[in-house]
Amino acid sequence: MPQNLELKARIRSLKKAEATATGIGARFAGDLRQVDTYFRVRRGRLKLREVDSKKGELIYYRRAHKRGARLSRYVIYPVGRVREAKRLLCSFLQPTVVVRKNRRLYLCKNARIHLDSVRGLGHFVEFEVIVRKGRAQAAGLMEYLRTVFKIDAREIEGGSYGDLLRRKKVLA
Repeated sequence: MPQNLELKARIRSLKKAEATATGIGARFAGDLRQVDTYFRVRRGRLKLREVDSKKGELIYYRRAHKRGARLSRYVIYPVGRVREAKRLLCSFLQPTVVVRKNRRLYLCKNARIHLDSVRGLGHFVEFEVIVRKGRAQAAGLMEYLRTVFKIDAREIEGGSYGDLLRRKKVLA
């Protein structure tokens, strides 16, 4: 399974985060409207992601439930007929939570920088550093991003957006 190193933190200002991303030379890769439907599975996490109401991805991943940078193993499977796939999945798996977000995507080396506005939760920055050149390189790039974005340890979240919404009891 491919791996990435992830970190998610609450932020106060999307504009400030955008300025930081462009200031370090990150390339803007688009605005995305995403709806993630999480399903109950025995191990790991499974979600169906709808992107701009057009395309979809089935994403399975496993990672530790802790605050800070976390190693994640994942598989992404493209879904062409996302509505039909969602109906099928809902017929035999229990949906647990739906996450709705607007995402500004920036790319920097082997990292994806997500500036997210999540319905019911607020604003976040999320770093996903793909482990292509070894874990040490990924950890170094993660630390660089954390430093330039001035991420305070108290703002770092340990779970997924789905976990945060479930804690708030916002399920749909």
